[in-house]
Amino acid sequence: MRPARPFPKGALQQLAKALKQAKSKSGFQRIQCLWLRASLGLAADQVAQAIGWQPTSVRRLQAQYLKEGKAVLRAVGRGGRRNQNLTVEQERQLLGEFHSRAERAGMLEVSQIRRAYEDAVGHPVPKSTVYRMLARHGWRKIAPRRRHPKVNRRRQRAFKKNSPGS
Repeated sequence: MRPARPFPKGALQQLAKALKQAKSKSGFQRIQCLWLRASLGLAADQVAQAIGWQPTSVRRLQAQYLKEGKAVLRAVGRGGRRNQNLTVEQERQLLGEFHSRAERAGMLEVSQIRRAYEDAVGHPVPKSTVYRMLARHGWRKIAPRRRHPKVNRRRQRAFKKNSPGS
């Protein structure tokens, strides 16, 4: 096995400073992954065990640091909407058409929104896609109440007991 490439000069001080400034757990772990090798000379397997990562992830981050420098520390996670059908702005425009209808009628059927969404996208989509879009834009499902809030239970029971059909 070949010897590990040494970190650049001043890397240990940079990493120690960055450790103190880390704002999230994932950011702290990324810096700690590099700091453990720079300061203590730990192998990737030992670093992985210490921070709870896989050894391949440790090796990948350390190699990236050696190649790109401290820009790796500012890297953001992979998240995002890679498989989106419409952008958030396009979704907002699509829902804008239904907004006035919802205010007037007080109720909308998701099937209508789904049809409009499918027309905009050009292919069928599952109901969950439409519900997630509605949630993303702050729309919520409001169903009619099962009972009137001013219902009088005693009067209902008395009516049932005294009604001619019972």
